[in-house]
Amino acid sequence: MTAKPAAAAARATVHGYPRQGQNRELKKAIEGYWKGRVTAAALRQTAADLRRSNWQQLADAGITEVPTGDFSYYDHVLDTSVMVGAVPGRHRAAVEADALDGFFAMARGTQDVAPLEMTKWFDTNYHYLVPELGPDTVFTADSTKQVAELTQALALGHTARPVLVGPVTYLLLAKPAPGVAADFQPLTLLDRLLPVYAQVLADLRAAGAEWVQLDEPALVQDRTPADLNAAARAYRELGAPTDRPKLLVASYFDRLGDALQVLAAAPVEGLALDFTEGAAANLADLAAVGGLPGKRLVAGVVNGRNIWINDYQKSLTTLGTLLGLADRVDVAASCSLLHVPLDANAERDIDPQIRRWLAFARQKTTEITTLARGLAQGTDAITAELAANRADLASRAGSAITHDPAVRARTGAVTDADGRRSQPYARRTVAQRAHLGLPLLPTTTIGSFPQTNELRTARADLRAGRIDAAGYEERIKDEIREVLSFQEKTGIDVLVHGEPERNDMVQYFAEQLTGYLATQHGWVQSYGTRYVRPPVLAGDISRPEPMTVRWTSYAQSQTTKPVKGMLTGPVTMLAWSFVRDDQPLGDTARQVALALRDEVGDLEAAGTSVIQVDEPALRETLPLRAADHAEYLAWATESFRLTTSGVRPDTQIHTHMCYAEFGDIVQAIDDLDADVISLEAARSHMQVADELAEHGYPREAGPGVWDIHSPRVPSAEEAAALLRKGLRAIPAERLWVNPDCGLKTRGWTETRASLENLVAAAHEVREDLTADGS
Repeated sequence: MTAKPAAAAARATVHGYPRQGQNRELKKAIEGYWKGRVTAAALRQTAADLRRSNWQQLADAGITEVPTGDFSYYDHVLDTSVMVGAVPGRHRAAVEADALDGFFAMARGTQDVAPLEMTKWFDTNYHYLVPELGPDTVFTADSTKQVAELTQALALGHTARPVLVGPVTYLLLAKPAPGVAADFQPLTLLDRLLPVYAQVLADLRAAGAEWVQLDEPALVQDRTPADLNAAARAYRELGAPTDRPKLLVASYFDRLGDALQVLAAAPVEGLALDFTEGAAANLADLAAVGGLPGKRLVAGVVNGRNIWINDYQKSLTTLGTLLGLADRVDVAASCSLLHVPLDANAERDIDPQIRRWLAFARQKTTEITTLARGLAQGTDAITAELAANRADLASRAGSAITHDPAVRARTGAVTDADGRRSQPYARRTVAQRAHLGLPLLPTTTIGSFPQTNELRTARADLRAGRIDAAGYEERIKDEIREVLSFQEKTGIDVLVHGEPERNDMVQYFAEQLTGYLATQHGWVQSYGTRYVRPPVLAGDISRPEPMTVRWTSYAQSQTTKPVKGMLTGPVTMLAWSFVRDDQPLGDTARQVALALRDEVGDLEAAGTSVIQVDEPALRETLPLRAADHAEYLAWATESFRLTTSGVRPDTQIHTHMCYAEFGDIVQAIDDLDADVISLEAARSHMQVADELAEHGYPREAGPGVWDIHSPRVPSAEEAAALLRKGLRAIPAERLWVNPDCGLKTRGWTETRASLENLVAAAHEVREDLTADGS
């Protein structure tokens, strides 16, 4: 079928673009600034150069409207807090003394001042800085950054659209500031915030903005009538002035549901909607509300979160249907391209045919402009592109990598009994305590130790052939011995080998499993200057041979204390990969779980008595709509139990989670049936301990007492105070002492001092409990 041309040329656009640069220039410049090797002026010049390069890449690809304001030195939500003057009192002096240093102090903290809390951006692995608000918060407009970036783009000749976090989402993401009542609702500040947004919009209009995008992804979640009324009021007020830019309200990650009617009726000029995956229901909902007469619709038909090529014919069908539902239909990705790597063509180690299945940010911009051309001029204008797309889709569907009969037979034979431990926790814990002989308030770490320059150099030397495998292994053994020696001298009770051989907690395993593809340049921002390379889960999964047994066994041979075996759980292996989209996620999770089950069994057989299976992504991957929770949690918890349930009762299974809203999934944490869970808790002031207690969580838990995402070293007194706060919620016989997360991003100096203080705090509180007869 030949599609008819659209009435007007479709505009091609994106919501945002990767910030880091081809070679992570931004990361290097920022970390150089922190270390005093890069000046503030040089850092700002690097940022300006990267923005210029990004906009030119977009324009060269045919993007006719580029975003501004999406660039950040650390996090766009923190940028929004600065824009509206919501600087916490403890950081005001630093911000007033130096805006850039103050910005980084809010993000990372200083030795004397704690940073803002950090958590996941909806159901992604991107972390944002949580705004701290209270009834006394005074908002003031500061549009300096937003105006400067718009001015730069316009001066370069681009048609530009500033992108801001919308006021409703900003308040819904915020939390009560320290010292403010826990039941304070930041959304009550909306009427105070809206004039500040109106001022920023006026400033952008004066600087030349025709359109401004306000992102409201919080509206795709289940919202109360009060929330929806707030959204209606917000856009009624922001849409009222006549001297403002045109407003494009954007949502993504799921369907808008009831909020669609609210925004369709609002006095704004356009909506941006997600039409991929679960959000495809937006199409039916849009028709049900009568479309968007007189408005612009930015249709997100290219998946901005995954890396598989677009199905052009399917997208064109969706776009053709949308033509009758809005005054103008433009083509875009479903969300910011921040969530995908920059360029698939840089991946020279991936088979060229398989590489044609992949679309990173640059390829997605080409897909968007191709679809826009097909929509505007008809499919005859993109005949060659459609034919190539059909061939690439068929190549993937028919590839042997996607179907392994042995893997599918094994997953099909799984029974309920495979996902249950042989004894209940109450009996297991008796056996484990007798076997391990740990003290009250046992101390441990989460797994990784600092990844030093020497370790990175060793891996690079091995790849380049400057050292052989034997030389590399000696360096790894030296590092393991050093890590173990430090832990023993410090007095830590359950040790780790430090993971010096691992590049990343997901990639390391993906490189040893069938069905995964590893990238060399596929960097994606996780938070601040922390970038990860999510592997590509392309086909059926199996484990050809043991992955961790050798190094864990070596570490155990060097000490009489228990050494934890360290694995990444099946949900996190999916969440922190680019997962296949051609079968249900639960099916893929079961395949990964069975591969990891083999590893758990081999670790136990080799003498490992404590095995940690990390699942930090369990909450992150929770669907945004409550109606979808039960199905997800059923397969997610089943896959964890399938991984861990084959061990003896006296083998202690740990899990770990960090930087998420754990209160939403306490029942699921219980359903994992792990013996011990460690959780991030320092930035959130032990909130999770209270949530576990309120639920009646019956197992052992280690809420973290050291925020490892800040360079500051907590004192022993500070750690002891957090421990005592944890003891108010968790009995001493079930409380562990540990950091919030792994230590690979920290330096050895702060690691030594912080862990020594952590152990000292545990000993102090342990002695107090013993003296009290507890």
